[in-house]
Amino acid sequence: MTNAKLATLMQRGTDLLGSETAIMCGAMSWVSERNLVSAISNAGGFGVIACGAMTPELLDTEIVETKKMTDKPFGVNLITMHPDLMELIAVCGKHGVSHVVLAGGLPPKGSLEAIKETGAKVICFAPALALAKKFIRSGVDAIVIEGMEAGGHIGPVSTSVLAQEILPILANEIPIFVAGGIARGEAIASYLEMGASGVQLGTRFVCAHESIAHPDFKKAFMRGNARDAVTSVQVDPRLPVIPVRALKNKGTEEFTRKQIEVAKLLDDGAIEMGEAQLQIEHFWAGALRKAVIDGDVENGSVMAGQSVGMVKAEESVADIIKSLTEEAEAALAR
Repeated sequence: MTNAKLATLMQRGTDLLGSETAIMCGAMSWVSERNLVSAISNAGGFGVIACGAMTPELLDTEIVETKKMTDKPFGVNLITMHPDLMELIAVCGKHGVSHVVLAGGLPPKGSLEAIKETGAKVICFAPALALAKKFIRSGVDAIVIEGMEAGGHIGPVSTSVLAQEILPILANEIPIFVAGGIARGEAIASYLEMGASGVQLGTRFVCAHESIAHPDFKKAFMRGNARDAVTSVQVDPRLPVIPVRALKNKGTEEFTRKQIEVAKLLDDGAIEMGEAQLQIEHFWAGALRKAVIDGDVENGSVMAGQSVGMVKAEESVADIIKSLTEEAEAALAR
């Protein structure tokens, strides 16, 4: 970074991540894999492998392959409700992964300690001030506050409100990364000036040349606008469905049908609640793969944040990071 002001504002973020800029890539299942992760880290950002539903063996391979493509730091995002969470943490430890990002709710007992024992830094998502404070007490190294403008699984509060609620109170205590709806450097600059140590972007990187997302998936992003990225509807209050933001298509309607089907099985006593939840999660994993890998953007899940309207072309990761930092520098110079 050439701009002294931007470098100073990002200092705590870059110190924590070990990267040139405090721009993290969100962990997007099927998209945030070795190619995109290594490209982002090589370009001065911070790539994060999306473990998602991977088995420990698959994660092991992904880390090995990513390390062949970059010697820069990168992280691994683990879902707290993964049945093999402790084994996945052990895989990260075996390979000396420097940062583990925990997503999807409160970390189960012993998981934070297990990550710390490997020597890795722990980053957690905090969707509310009370939870952010709890994480700080638990000894996490950084937190991400992600607003509902983001793609994929989301919470109910917008990025700008979370930032105003949390940054003035906690920014001096712990590095905080802001995420959700960020696609330009001006927004990055404003959150840094509010006290953030860095940002996380997902949607902006989907159409990078280095992203393995299917050409039709990328085309859907480039055609889409903010109002096309809608949240899924919860059909039955018994099914704890975390809302998902994706481009509206037949797959969105299919999910509503899936929920009705699972709710009926619950009514009939054919399945337990745990199995019902798993069926819903498996639906998402399959629907996302169908869209990202197979290019079925009609029936699959095209998870996208509301910033999708600002993704207009396929470009290299290096160019994306360059334009973001230049826009942020220009905003800070005004």
